[in-house]
Amino acid sequence: MPLLLIALLFGVMYFMMIRPQQKRRREAQAMQSALGPGDEIVTIGGLHATVVAVDDDVVTVEIAPGVNARYARPAIARVVKPETVAAAEEPVVAEPAADEPVQSPVVETRKTND
Repeated sequence: MPLLLIALLFGVMYFMMIRPQQKRRREAQAMQSALGPGDEIVTIGGLHATVVAVDDDVVTVEIAPGVNARYARPAIARVVKPETVAAAEEPVVAEPAADEPVQSPVVETRKTND
């Protein structure tokens, strides 16, 4: 009976922890192997860049015009979807500031002794 309980515990642990981790690792490897020039990526450090060239284990990215950096494939966290990039490039229009200062209503908070 105790042996069955231990086996059941390991089985539950496998399906709750190990299987999802293996699935995430397979998805990350598939994403990293599908990288190509022109892809917008984000590294594990949060750097946004464009893929310029892909070698076996090294990805060359353009950080700014004319500035290239080389990263190991596992350092690529995700590929940014084109619609996300387009939304980020839209200009932000600021509302004009009001000419008058904002005044809050004055509320009397003193107690009176009646």
